Amino acid sequence: MQRLVALHARIFTALETHLAPVLLPTLARFLFVAALFLYYWNAGLTKIGEGLTGLFRLEPGAYVQILPRAVEAVGYDPSALGPLARSVVLFGTWSEFLLPILIAVGLFTRLAALGMTGFVLVQTWVDVTGHGAALGQFFDRHADGLIDIRAFWVFPLILLVLKGAGPLSLDALLARRQTPSAALTPASQPR
Repeated sequence: MQRLVALHARIFTALETHLAPVLLPTLARFLFVAALFLYYWNAGLTKIGEGLTGLFRLEPGAYVQILPRAVEAVGYDPSALGPLARSVVLFGTWSEFLLPILIAVGLFTRLAALGMTGFVLVQTWVDVTGHGAALGQFFDRHADGLIDIRAFWVFPLILLVLKGAGPLSLDALLARRQTPSAALTPASQPR
């Protein structure tokens, strides 16, 4: 029995030590891109105007999607909302493009995943309080509630915050480029 326990420990320690650091963050980024990249990209496209200047000229629907109650309160006239609301909608829209791109290429991944986690939480709050979506609940034998789905969205993002982007990323490439120069500092020279 001791041999079996020792074999089990050796195998899974090796997997945890050598495979997990490569596989987990890479798989988390892949799943995010495969399942959510186009979802957020298309959501962002519904909010912007035409052409490059459209990134600054948001469609009225952008305000309805992000600030539904506030837009309703002003008779669906986004210009009546003021600069704070415009900034919230503008930065929220830009986030739907920028954060998924950063996660996809693995650049500033921990910050992008943290921002995306916050985005999903705010999006869920808006869906429930602003659009009347049912949140659902955990432990109810139904896996199709909003809370269940969004929990699965957030899990790979939290993994990326904690573990980073993995070796197949721009973060790793930049870290490798920094390592040789750090090795040549005077403090690291042999005496």
